Amino acid sequence: MEKIASFTIDHLKLQPGVYVSRKDHVGNETLTTFDLRMTSPNDEPVMNTAEVHTIEHLGATFLRNHAEYKDKVVYFGPMGCRTGFYLILAGDLTSKEIVPLMQEMYEFIRDYKDEVPGASPKDCGNYLDMNLGMANYLAARYLDNVLYQIDDAHLVYPQ
Repeated sequence: MEKIASFTIDHLKLQPGVYVSRKDHVGNETLTTFDLRMTSPNDEPVMNTAEVHTIEHLGATFLRNHAEYKDKVVYFGPMGCRTGFYLILAGDLTSKEIVPLMQEMYEFIRDYKDEVPGASPKDCGNYLDMNLGMANYLAARYLDNVLYQIDDAHLVYPQ
């Protein structure tokens, strides 16, 4: 079998950033998959499931309610390795184009202090596995260390 595209990225060189993972075409529409890498793979601890789950709930809620992007959101969810998230948007987009959206989303997550949307037994299959405090912390860390000072080296996968 051929390696899938995400397994061809050198994870020893990969740093936190915002990357275009792939572009797919469905009919006349381009779907852009973004790699929102929050931690340095194989170099620092991965995120625990509770904070990943919380970021997923908050991020998905934010994106699907965003005035400009809500109709372009196809998917937002965690990577299995727990080092970041995938965001799939309709449109032929670049990493640089979505940095303002990511800053806005992670500010929302950083500042969120209320009940986590969908964190109830009726709405979620694992509603007890949440950690809002760590989600706030990790969002602040990603903003301060990556998103607020992002450069081209953290917008394009390393060679």
